[in-house]
Amino acid sequence: MMWGLASLANPNEHVSMPIIVYVDADACPVKDEIAKVVERHQITAIMVSNRWMRLPLSPHIKPRIVDAGLDKADDWIAEQASPTDVVITADIPLAERCLKKGAQVIGHNGKPFDPDSIGMAMAMRDLNSQLRDMGEIAGNNPSFQKKDRSRFLNILENTIQRIKRQVP
Repeated sequence: MMWGLASLANPNEHVSMPIIVYVDADACPVKDEIAKVVERHQITAIMVSNRWMRLPLSPHIKPRIVDAGLDKADDWIAEQASPTDVVITADIPLAERCLKKGAQVIGHNGKPFDPDSIGMAMAMRDLNSQLRDMGEIAGNNPSFQKKDRSRFLNILENTIQRIKRQVP
């Protein structure tokens, strides 16, 4: 996995890439938690959405409003994601796209996605969609709880620390 960009002037010299947290922000319940962690680490979080929204006040929180339309925010995030980045999303297809680019991906509930678990997550997503369409089950996700918020903070903190140790 590449953790820096080779300089054109000197191919043996590495340029450190900043850590950026990309947030699929439209339905993200942990914006305040993200703000706390990026403040502590002095890194940038880009909150991506199709519309203006109230965000935590911080010089490290940047809004990014993309065109309205299906998957426009997802497409923008997937294009930007790199191995030194963290993507926060509950969208499983977006998580899969970002993992393929080497980014770390964390769900809003604090559960990380990884190359070993994403296949099963995609299969369960498709199965649940079919069951909803047939009327066999109702609803999409369990409610967001305090333990999810705590798990999210812990996982995001640990993920950023791990990336910082790996970046030259």
